[in-house]
Amino acid sequence: MLLNSNMCATLPSHRKLCNILWFGSCYNHLYAAKFGASLSGIHFCGNPFTYNGVIIALFSTSDSPRFNPNPKLYLQVGNSGYTGDGYVVKEELGIKECKVLSLSDTCFTDDGKNCSYIHNASSCRFDHVHEFEDSENEDGGGDLVCTDDDFKVLDSFGKSKKQVNRAENVGISGRIEEEMGHHLVKETCRLIERLSAWNPQLEIELRRLLRRMKPHQVCAVLTSQSDERIALKFFYWADQQWRYRHDPIIYYVMLQLLSRTKLCQGAKRILKLMARRSIPRRPEDFGCVMVAFSRAGHLRKAMQILNVMQRAGIEPDLSICNTAIFVLVKGDKTEKALRFLERMQLVGITPNVVTYNCLIKGYCDVHRVEDALELIAEMPYKGCYPDKVSYYTLIAFFCTKKQTDEVRELVEKMAKDSNLLPDQVTYNTIIHMLSKHGHADEALGFLREAEERGFPVDKVGYSAVVNSFCKEGSLDKAKELVNEMIAKGCPPDVVTYTAILNGFCLAGRIDQAKKLLQHMYKYGCKPNTVTYTALLNGLCQSGRSAEAQEIMNTCEEWWWRPNAITFSVVMHGYRREGKLSEACEVGREMIGKGFFLSPVEINLIMKSLCQEGRADEAKRFMVECLKKGCAVNVVNFTTVIHGFCLKNELDAALSVLDDMYLINKHPDVVTYTTLIDGLGKQGRIEEAIGLSNKMLHRGVLPTAVTYRTVIHRFCQQHRVDDLLVLLEKMLSREGCKTAYNQVIEKLCGLGYTDEAYKLLGKVLRTASRVDSNTCHILIESYLKEGNPLSSYKVACRMFNRNLIPDLKVCDKVRDRLMQSGRVEEADKLMLRFVERGHKLPQLQRT
Repeated sequence: MLLNSNMCATLPSHRKLCNILWFGSCYNHLYAAKFGASLSGIHFCGNPFTYNGVIIALFSTSDSPRFNPNPKLYLQVGNSGYTGDGYVVKEELGIKECKVLSLSDTCFTDDGKNCSYIHNASSCRFDHVHEFEDSENEDGGGDLVCTDDDFKVLDSFGKSKKQVNRAENVGISGRIEEEMGHHLVKETCRLIERLSAWNPQLEIELRRLLRRMKPHQVCAVLTSQSDERIALKFFYWADQQWRYRHDPIIYYVMLQLLSRTKLCQGAKRILKLMARRSIPRRPEDFGCVMVAFSRAGHLRKAMQILNVMQRAGIEPDLSICNTAIFVLVKGDKTEKALRFLERMQLVGITPNVVTYNCLIKGYCDVHRVEDALELIAEMPYKGCYPDKVSYYTLIAFFCTKKQTDEVRELVEKMAKDSNLLPDQVTYNTIIHMLSKHGHADEALGFLREAEERGFPVDKVGYSAVVNSFCKEGSLDKAKELVNEMIAKGCPPDVVTYTAILNGFCLAGRIDQAKKLLQHMYKYGCKPNTVTYTALLNGLCQSGRSAEAQEIMNTCEEWWWRPNAITFSVVMHGYRREGKLSEACEVGREMIGKGFFLSPVEINLIMKSLCQEGRADEAKRFMVECLKKGCAVNVVNFTTVIHGFCLKNELDAALSVLDDMYLINKHPDVVTYTTLIDGLGKQGRIEEAIGLSNKMLHRGVLPTAVTYRTVIHRFCQQHRVDDLLVLLEKMLSREGCKTAYNQVIEKLCGLGYTDEAYKLLGKVLRTASRVDSNTCHILIESYLKEGNPLSSYKVACRMFNRNLIPDLKVCDKVRDRLMQSGRVEEADKLMLRFVERGHKLPQLQRT
């Protein structure tokens, strides 16, 4: 149930309210508010992009409270006097996350007096929505297994009676681009950028702009956002506003935006929202969700979207089939994609050139270029002729391998077999691909060939070659090419100059790079953000991060605006120099400017802090990022936990684990292993056992590192019996063939040979080479203790299991037995070798 963030929920005068329960969360805190019978109203306000929580109203006509099976929330919006019909709380109570509901500053108690609310509206920030977390909590994340059952959607082709009203897509992109310059769009984008300093007045202004905008203008706002997470938050906030409803075209555009990202959960929820709002869903909309899941690494879930589409009664078409083949190809499932192609042809869906181009790309990705060439040759016989994209895909592959002869042959084949004459686009493609992969000389050769054939190369092509030379460190060649550009009447632009400036920085010639920047201003070529970012990166790589920050702080004087990459460059420059406080400040400034730190960037800062023993600061930095809406993941929490464990502050580490549970961040095996190691190190074995059981109960399977950690710490504390019980539980969930071998070897290393001998039977069950090594370690341990008789017993048990001990080791055992007067045992040991055809050690010496 979504509630307007600017509304008042009041109760009708003819009823008595017994209780109102409000559940919400703010970052990592869970709240529940209970209000008395005389409550007159609840006011909601705060950040416009904040999701509301769940209200449960329990009504009663008598003084004694009782639960109303159909609770209704009566809403009054503003001062209009409008009373809604109410909303029944249903499935929202079953969701895993509790979302933020910001309350105003005051409330009423049972006696009518004012009191402070639990959460002040002024502390509202971006809400934490799980679709922003790149699907880390998805079951089976990263699983690339898919079955032919996902192809069943093709069986519904031609059988579905449900007709989808397709929206008119002609000219949508052009219309949105036209609206980019509209004053309403610009003003809305400006307000969204000021979210770090949000206040109710800005919310009112943003709501006013929203109601004046047309659907294509809202689409323009969404498309203008540099971060799709901000666009998604704006989409949800706008959807909650009173007297406003998204046009279907906005849903379609939002799905297209999310298909370029890993925000698969956001795409899936929008698809569900379309169903609830009775908005026609097209096959290409399901395709957008599939692509988002594929980008997030969830191939199995991407293919399951086909089944969702089938249950919705939507008939598949060629576009969704092409998307499915694209997803399979991106997941390195080319053979599965070929089977899907056969299946779609059987049901009557004819593939087009896009279908085959996806397969050609798949073959190239797995280096099966011969199959790709064969597929191009077969396409005309299947009624589908290859286009230039088909050939460009292969050309790109050959360019990456620096196979210029094959590139020329393919260009000739393209003209001869398919009547596709090479043009300027062809040569530009070759030049750019060769330059991109560092083959500057070869790219320059094709540039000369293009000019000889009458295809002039523009400054973009020249800039690509110049950039490639600069990255190779060939600055002299780059300068010659720039002079050639000027001589031919093709003056270099900001991209060309930026490439040279970056080359100076890579070569460590920072002063020349700064001079080039002044030269650009002198000759009327205004540097852009990329130019300055390249210079700042060079300064930071040279250990001059403070100077880089000074230049960034004066950006307004030179009319350029830092982006997320600019801030990241300076932040990590400070981090590499060990100036972690300054790095954190730059990170905070970056968030304040409306940019999101990635989980990797957050982790790099926190890891550096933890290595210096500043785990408390690392935790504060992570919490700040979490409150600002950054996608903090399990790895970040684990880093903080490891930092506290390094300082032996286990209670603080366990507190972080509790915070993870509260905000629905599922700890992984690395998190549990880190804590188990820390608890075992301090001798808190009982807590380590409890945490291990909790890990197994939650379905988290132990890894080889987990086994090594548990064995090391439990043996160190001489808790062998507890270790064996825990190992049995762990092995029943996830096998480890060498678990008991590790226990015996660890006990031998710690001097507990008798305990190790008791476990020898568990090792000799398999009689493998690893078991032989373990037995040898036990034999050597007994010899070090001066107990050759026990070494003799271990060797005999090995013979009984058809394991032949090492002859040199047993020679030592025999010598020790002879020295201790155990002649009979020494002779029996050597007799065992003779019975198996081995020569005695004395004969080998002669």
